[in-house]
Amino acid sequence: MKVLEHIQNGNGKTQFSFEILPPLKGQNIQSIFDSIDPLMEFKPPFIDVTYHREEYVYKELENGFLEKKVVRKRPGTVGICAAIQNRYEVDAIPHILCGGFTKEDTENFLIDLDFLGIDNVMALRGDAVKTETYFTPEKKGHAYAEELVKQIRSLNNGEYLDAEILNQAQTNFCIGVAGYPEKHMEAPNMESDIHFLKKKITNGASYIVTQMFFDNEKFFSFVQKCRDAGITVPIIPGLKPLASKKQLNLIPQRFNANLPETLIKEVLKCNNNDDVRQVGIDWCTAQSKELMQHDIPFLHYYSMGKSDNIKAIASQLF
Repeated sequence: MKVLEHIQNGNGKTQFSFEILPPLKGQNIQSIFDSIDPLMEFKPPFIDVTYHREEYVYKELENGFLEKKVVRKRPGTVGICAAIQNRYEVDAIPHILCGGFTKEDTENFLIDLDFLGIDNVMALRGDAVKTETYFTPEKKGHAYAEELVKQIRSLNNGEYLDAEILNQAQTNFCIGVAGYPEKHMEAPNMESDIHFLKKKITNGASYIVTQMFFDNEKFFSFVQKCRDAGITVPIIPGLKPLASKKQLNLIPQRFNANLPETLIKEVLKCNNNDDVRQVGIDWCTAQSKELMQHDIPFLHYYSMGKSDNIKAIASQLF
């Protein structure tokens, strides 16, 4: 079932969803089930599964030359989505990236998802890998998420890269895209960011899930800016409870999400990360309760592979 249908079936009630990471290579899928099982009592209509593109490392050989080696630390997105739908009978939403994909790769990836009966995808540009200063698209790949969205919509219309393909079956994906309440870190300003977000919607995206934020006023302001720009699709807030002191520096740097001074002070008072975890739960719960008062279709939680704090929050809300 498509995300838009889940929203419609909710009849105005806020629903619960979350995002998981594929396990590190070498771990089995049981680690995924162990993180999902405690959250199923809250009846999530869908679960997002991130995609982690390949990276490159250079290994020095005995002769002094360097060998370029491809590394995939978290493979398995498609297989995990299939396993989730089979085990839990809920919709799994794979992330699909510009980075690491040619247009042909993208088309084949989408065909595989369609064969599996997956109805939704989250279309993202993706970040630069460690060996890049700036994001670099693949040759014959997409540089921007708006281009990726357009290709997915084209396949929904039965338009393949090879126009000579006969019996061009149509896919039927509901396309989600990312929004940034505090703007994307590479955008010059919020107005520019909203401008390009609208292009993603114009090209075929049906809903927006935001980057994590810790100040609800940032989200409300973002939604209003989107509406003023003519963006009318549902906007789902993405939430992440703090879990350690190091995240005070890590989250603003990696995700361009600012932390309110009050939250920072509370975290700095903590003696250990168990205390920080409780502060994170309390803060995120308060955020969630306020958001639920504003006709939010879903609260979407970034679990980062851990479910105990998400469960503590959801048990107070759903």
